[in-house]
Amino acid sequence: MLDGRFARKGYDWWWHNFTAVNEVTGQERAFFIEYFTCNPALAGAGSGGAEPVLGQLPANREKGLRPSYLMVKCGWWGENAIQLHRFIPWKEVVISSDKEGYHLAADDCLAGEKVLKGSVNISKGDCDNHPEWMCDSGSMSWDIQLSKKVAFNVGYGAGSLFRKLKAFEMYWHAEGMKSLYSGTITCNGEKYKVIPEKSFGYADKNWGADFTSPWVWLSSCDLVSRVSGKRLEDSVFDIGGGRPKAFGIALNRKLLSDFWYEGKSYEFNFSKFWTCCRTKFDCQETDDKIIWYVRQETTKAVMETSVECNKAEMLLVNYEAPDGAKRHNRLWNGGTGSGLVKLYRKKGLFGKKLELIDEVDAGHMGCEWGEYCPAQ
Repeated sequence: MLDGRFARKGYDWWWHNFTAVNEVTGQERAFFIEYFTCNPALAGAGSGGAEPVLGQLPANREKGLRPSYLMVKCGWWGENAIQLHRFIPWKEVVISSDKEGYHLAADDCLAGEKVLKGSVNISKGDCDNHPEWMCDSGSMSWDIQLSKKVAFNVGYGAGSLFRKLKAFEMYWHAEGMKSLYSGTITCNGEKYKVIPEKSFGYADKNWGADFTSPWVWLSSCDLVSRVSGKRLEDSVFDIGGGRPKAFGIALNRKLLSDFWYEGKSYEFNFSKFWTCCRTKFDCQETDDKIIWYVRQETTKAVMETSVECNKAEMLLVNYEAPDGAKRHNRLWNGGTGSGLVKLYRKKGLFGKKLELIDEVDAGHMGCEWGEYCPAQ
């Protein structure tokens, strides 16, 4: 997606999160892997493309150099949550596409529609000496296969015309809001096995010129009905957004969401104006938790979502924008959230009567919340 003005001031990332099981102890751990590309047209800045250009490096800030690299981001949530960053210069990156999808290759790091491979190893000394890397110390390697089962296509806002016009500052497409992952992971010397039916996987991509503030994301395919008591095998929900900008103008706080409930889509999408979608959301930070509440309705349905995640199991995840600024300094990101989703259909005259479709417990939830704030 990094063509036109986005090639000089833009990012494009592929994100994946899933759960794996320790081969020795059987303990679960939630992992994430991301391939983040930034400003390819600036690859020659400062180093002729042979070295990544890091926007938080003081020398680059003094020279006015904007970031340019592939960042391989990975880590895990839960006890001792960690994020690791590996920066690779554009000279060593090959990205292509064909009828099978995209292909990214850089040294031992590979990404595509069906495969993820790579490694990141950050020593404690390098971490301490390089704050511009914006990460922790540790190691992680992976050899993963994936199969995307359910997609969330957000509508005309990410359609070809609006992509060509570069109308929005941040785009989102969840090609695999429910995905099955398999393979192996080694983190800090411990081996984990990824089992498809227990992976509770998610895959999406974001791209644009900057990020949104506030930033909200909630998604889970680990869903159990309180009405029937059964696990919902063909269900997933995905909520995302904040305050989008279109043609440089900030819109009101808005979210996009879809609840794929046992083979039927209940979509809540402000861009589809004919559905009269309305959204209310509130996110709070307490001493030990992040708490989300989202209520959305259209002419046909209502969805209420309540989620919480322990801050001790989350990360303050780090990104720098394509212009080199780091505006998100308290962006809470987790993969162990849990909550309750209530789905209703509207009945009667003007849809004033609500009929409960299901009340669903959600686990293994990806979750995110943050607003721009200065570095502390």
